[in-house]
Amino acid sequence: MSAGWFRRRFLPGEPLPAPRPPGPRASPVPYRRPRFLRGSSSSPGAADASRRPDSRPVRSPARGRALPWNAGYAEIINAEKSEFNEDQAACGKLCIRRCEFGAEEEWLTLCPEEDEVIGRELEASGQVGGCTALVAVSLQGKLYVANAGDSRAILVRRDEIRPLSFEFTPETERQRIQQLAFVYPELLAGEFTRLEFPRRLKGDDLGQKVLFRDHHMSGWSYKRVEKSDLKYPLIHGQGRQARLLGTLAVSRGLGDHQLRVLDTNIQLKPFLLSVPQVTVLDVGQLELQEDDVVVMATDGLWDVLSNEQVAWLVRSFLPENQEDPHRFLKLAQMLIHSTQGKEDSPTEEGQVSYDDVSVFVIPLHSQGQESSGH
Repeated sequence: MSAGWFRRRFLPGEPLPAPRPPGPRASPVPYRRPRFLRGSSSSPGAADASRRPDSRPVRSPARGRALPWNAGYAEIINAEKSEFNEDQAACGKLCIRRCEFGAEEEWLTLCPEEDEVIGRELEASGQVGGCTALVAVSLQGKLYVANAGDSRAILVRRDEIRPLSFEFTPETERQRIQQLAFVYPELLAGEFTRLEFPRRLKGDDLGQKVLFRDHHMSGWSYKRVEKSDLKYPLIHGQGRQARLLGTLAVSRGLGDHQLRVLDTNIQLKPFLLSVPQVTVLDVGQLELQEDDVVVMATDGLWDVLSNEQVAWLVRSFLPENQEDPHRFLKLAQMLIHSTQGKEDSPTEEGQVSYDDVSVFVIPLHSQGQESSGH
């Protein structure tokens, strides 16, 4: 699935501009909102946004634009970075043809070869950058969830919370990244150390024993600090502050072919995987209830809400709004409002997400047997 195919398939507007040689004056592809947000509306409570410059209205599809399965969707832009929501979404039905052996077939793929196509398209249009991807496809009674990045999908049922994806960050893929640096030390250009330490080492630590971890270790051990250990660590920081080569907070995604460590020629791309992790949910084996949903959201939501908090909101809201035909849309809006420090928010006091947030709430009960993609 190339970037051009994605935009032509799901985004409105004129055809893409013809490729041009890369250069500092090359114009980027114009920003376009997802097709299903044409005629979008702000959620209740955002009507006074024009009088509150710090307000970020939550956007959702217009009431007359129902998404497949009556799924709910809502988004909010980054608070301090951009006037756009950089977490782009798409939702639609896919047509897959069954062909005889040897005939041309249509496939939706997310693989290293397609990542190279994206890289060439970005270069041809004079753009740089990358993205993560979280995709759910329903096909013949099964839900396939593919994740390459730090977004997350969970299944919420009355008595179950089931993770359907897991974030790929420098922390969660520490051993893979360290092993790559062990096999190809030239990737560090002599500027970084692949070893991980609980804190940044200083000159005073030379000769002292400190805790460390290497690629073959699941736990910590001790070593005596050498001069090479004082280099900047390959993975630095913890939690949301963890960075790969001091630059990137994710370890899988698409693009970023030109990304380099600041003021160096050290590339990050060799450490980034475009191969997603795929989880398969056999929907046909579940005794589905009307309030069983899949929640897909970008990291802006999960930075402040846990799986359990999201499940609590789902279980509190849906049973009380059984007769509302727009309840899944309203639930998506409510999940975003819950990240904005509202009084009824389940997050800790003062815990607010300033990042972009995009949320899908997908009901599974009435999906039927048709093949759909979200």
